[in-house]
Amino acid sequence: MPNIQEIFHKSFDSMYQKLNPSNVQAKAAMDLINCKSEELGYNVSTCSDCGHSERHYNSCRNRHCPSCQAVSREVWIDSRKAEVIDAPYFHVVFTLPAELNPLIYANQDLIYSLMHKCVSQTLLQLSLDKRYLGATPGIIQILHTWGQNLSYHPHIHCIVSGAGLTKDKNLRYSRKNFFIPVKVLRNMFRGKFLAHLKQLYNKNCLAFSQSCNDLQILAEWNSFINALYEKDWIPYIKETFNGKGNAIDYLGRYTHKIAISNSRIKEVTDDTVTFSAKDYRTGKQNAITLSHLEFMRRFLMHILPKGFQKIRYYGFLNNRFKRDNLRLIVALIGKELFVATLKTMKKDEILKALWHIDIHRCPCCGGSNMRNTRSIYPLRL
Repeated sequence: MPNIQEIFHKSFDSMYQKLNPSNVQAKAAMDLINCKSEELGYNVSTCSDCGHSERHYNSCRNRHCPSCQAVSREVWIDSRKAEVIDAPYFHVVFTLPAELNPLIYANQDLIYSLMHKCVSQTLLQLSLDKRYLGATPGIIQILHTWGQNLSYHPHIHCIVSGAGLTKDKNLRYSRKNFFIPVKVLRNMFRGKFLAHLKQLYNKNCLAFSQSCNDLQILAEWNSFINALYEKDWIPYIKETFNGKGNAIDYLGRYTHKIAISNSRIKEVTDDTVTFSAKDYRTGKQNAITLSHLEFMRRFLMHILPKGFQKIRYYGFLNNRFKRDNLRLIVALIGKELFVATLKTMKKDEILKALWHIDIHRCPCCGGSNMRNTRSIYPLRL
């Protein structure tokens, strides 16, 4: 089957100079190329019953690799289920005007963090208002940077609980419909984001690429900001569901997702890549064909800065107070939450539990005594 690794393996080295990748982009590309190959080393498993041996190549474990997300995703989902309460949950998406894209790309770490900050501040501040919820909900936010055609489209997915803790430590539930009007969300988010962005500009914290270099001129900057205030920023409520149903399973589609999965790659030739992309206006799947160079350029745009946390937690799920908050919620509702199990299991146990893959079963004799007998590590120069 055609896949992303094949594209990078064919063309990355020859097109490196044209792509001009950053260090983190180059590392991600090399990880994808070398994933499950001798370059990353391997383990040898031998059956103690019949002597049959097999070689298993190591994965790259890069978070942008389409082949390395399944186990991490399932462990994450299992852990988050232990934090879901019996209440409505809402999927809210915050987007930014496309005019900001060149500036965001030139300041990824800074502005991605600013997006998280302004989204969380907006949701928490409005949730505390008694006209809406009058309490602090649990919020999980995930940054994505792509559209279906691999274009640059930074946006944040949020799962917001429809119940929260009040200041006097009680649990308050919302109506079934999302409790904050979209226009109110839009106006506050836009105001917060642009106010913080202006502060960064005034403190000379922003970098400017060639495509947004004119913004270094104060008059151009002021005109740019004024135009953004006039834009109709559009946060939207994507879906509503019950927490004890599929809130976290649903969110799991987004958490460890990368810009494009292998399943969407339809054909790879010596020069081009064809992949499927959903047109959200019509709901139909379209085929898009790009050169190897353009495909890799678009893919690498979505490699996150080193160490950047794309998933963040707010409200009663704030990491600092989460344990105490969940303990209080359990006491208030009078029943235990889901108990996570996968985080204490080894990888071989997870593979067997979730996908019925038994790495200890010998494919030759059928026995269950395949054990690792040798590990070969790659040479590090």
